Amino acid sequence: MFYRRKYYMVKDHFVDAFNQHFNQTNLPHQLKNGARLVGRWMNNKGDGTHEIFAIWEYDSIRSYKEIEAAVRSDPAHRLKIEAWYDEQGGRRKIFNDYILEVRNEELISTLEDDAFGNTYQTT
Repeated sequence: MFYRRKYYMVKDHFVDAFNQHFNQTNLPHQLKNGARLVGRWMNNKGDGTHEIFAIWEYDSIRSYKEIEAAVRSDPAHRLKIEAWYDEQGGRRKIFNDYILEVRNEELISTLEDDAFGNTYQTT
């Protein structure tokens, strides 16, 4: 298995719009292309920002790359994404004023196996 964490630091006033966009646009398209969402969480940092992150599961790094390529190459999805950016004032405004940080990270398990003999190594 291959796991990744998609992480965002978002200003408080943009959280609702950002979460709605994820739920209505990004999540359905990722799932349609074979990604598996483990979960998505947020944490109010108390300083005017929220940390928002999702954990995704894939069969392998290869399947992750194939799914991402399919997501990014879908013309209808790209148009929907661009329309959302335009509605919010443009991509530049979003990344200058609303989303302060974005990270896409591979997660490496520290577990070798559990009491039932399940192996968790991701390599």
